[in-house]
Amino acid sequence: MSDDRPSGDDKAAQWWSTAIIDMKPGEIRYRGYAVEELIGNVGFAQMIWLMLRGELPTDGQSRLLEAALMAAVDHGPQAPSIAIARMAATCGVGLNNAMASALNTLGDVHGGAGEQAVTLYQAIAERMDEGADAAIATRAELDAFAEAGGRHVPGFGHRFHPVDPRAPRLLELVDDAAKAGHVPRHFAQIGRAVEAEIERRKGKRIPMNIDGATAVIYAGLGFPAPLARGLFCLSRSVGILAHAWEQAGEDVRNKGPIPRDVLPAYTGVGPRTLDD
Repeated sequence: MSDDRPSGDDKAAQWWSTAIIDMKPGEIRYRGYAVEELIGNVGFAQMIWLMLRGELPTDGQSRLLEAALMAAVDHGPQAPSIAIARMAATCGVGLNNAMASALNTLGDVHGGAGEQAVTLYQAIAERMDEGADAAIATRAELDAFAEAGGRHVPGFGHRFHPVDPRAPRLLELVDDAAKAGHVPRHFAQIGRAVEAEIERRKGKRIPMNIDGATAVIYAGLGFPAPLARGLFCLSRSVGILAHAWEQAGEDVRNKGPIPRDVLPAYTGVGPRTLDD
C-alpha cells in the first residue's frame, strides 16, 4: 500500500501556501509579476488591487479605487482613531505602536459603516436582479434593516457636515466611470435610491456621507463587503501616520483625552468612610 502523504519538506512548503507571492533567493514575484517589473510601472492603488484580486485593474478602475482611498485618509483629531494615535504618541511609543493603537479602534461603530453600506447595497442589488426596480428593492431592504433593529442607515448623515463634501465629488467620478464602462451604473443608482427613501421616511434629507460614497465605489468595483473595511483601514492609516508623526514632534508628554484642568464628572456614591 503506497503512502501518498507529503514528505517532510513538501509538508513544510505547504504549511503557509499562498497564491499571492512567490519568493525564492534572488527572486520575488507578486501574482506572477517580477517585482522589478512592477517597480516604477505600477502605482500603489494598482498594487492593492493586484494583491487582493490577482490581476491588475484597468486604468479606469485604478483611478476610481485611488479616489476612494484618497478621500478617506483623515477627518481630524475629533475622530477617535486619530485622537488615539496622537495620545499614544505622547506616551513615548513608536510610530508603529501609535498606528496599531489607532487602527484597533476601527470597528463596527467607527470605521465599519463602509462595509455595512456595501452589504446593504449588495442586498438591494440582489432584489433588483430578481426583477424589482431600485425604489421597491430599496424600500424592502430598508424595511428588513429596521425590523432587524437597525437605527442608523450606514453611509448616510454626518454629525459634523450638513453635506459631506467628499461624497458628491466621488459620485461624480463614479458617474464618469460608469459612462466609460469601468463600473456598472446600478450601485450609484442604489445609493441615490437609499438617500431618497430615507428622505421620504424622515421628511428631511439625510445626505450620503464618505462611507456611503466609497461603498458605491467598492461595490461597483466588485470588492466583497469585508474588504471595504480593510480598504478604509489602509486609507485612514495615512492620516493616522501623519497625526502620530506631527504629535511626536511636539514637546508634550502623556496628553490625555481632555485638558488637565478639566475633571470628568463624577456620578458615583458620595463621600463615605469605612465606619459608615
